[in-house]
Order: sequence, then structure tokens, then C-alpha cells
Amino acid sequence: MTAIVTIRVVLPAHLRNLARVGAEVTLEVAAPATIASTLDALESHYPVLRGTIRDHDTLQRRPFIRYFACQEDLSHQDPNKPLPDAVLTASEPFIVLGAIAGG
Repeated sequence: MTAIVTIRVVLPAHLRNLARVGAEVTLEVAAPATIASTLDALESHYPVLRGTIRDHDTLQRRPFIRYFACQEDLSHQDPNKPLPDAVLTASEPFIVLGAIAGG
């Protein structure tokens, strides 16, 4: 039997509006939860978000999207690396953040 963990995910305003959800959603993810499996669960539960966070084909993070947890930028980490323990226990959220660029 596969263990399931509850992951809290915080979304940026434009993705909240698109998915019609509040600032934070709760997902059940098979352990060990990773960035990839958490995003798979998010896109499965909210299909309208497919392609907004990751590319449809390559599943690579979109350039102006960042991932954070426990005050650490996880954006360039291996997406199959387990999330920090505080995220796995739902004491800290996994944060998807829309980066801002310009000059």
C-alpha cells in the first residue's frame, strides 16, 4: 500500500484566478512527494493549470515560474528529489511563485 501525504500548495494570483481557488490548495500525493509528483497532482486536480506551470511536452518549469519551500528556492533542483520534511508534514507549504521581470 502506498503512503499518501497531504501537501499544501500556494499559488500566485493569476493561477488562483484561472483555477478558481483560494490562495492555498491541499493535495494528496503519494509518498515520497516530489516537485514533479506534486505538480502532477495539482494539474490532475485542476486541469486548467496544465501548461501554465510546466511546458505541456517537456514538463520543464516555465521561465517565469519559481518553486519555494521552507524559505528555499527549489526552482533548479531535480524535480524528482523529495520535498523537505516540513512540506511533507504540511507544516510548511510548497509555493509556486510567478517571477517578475522587466526594466
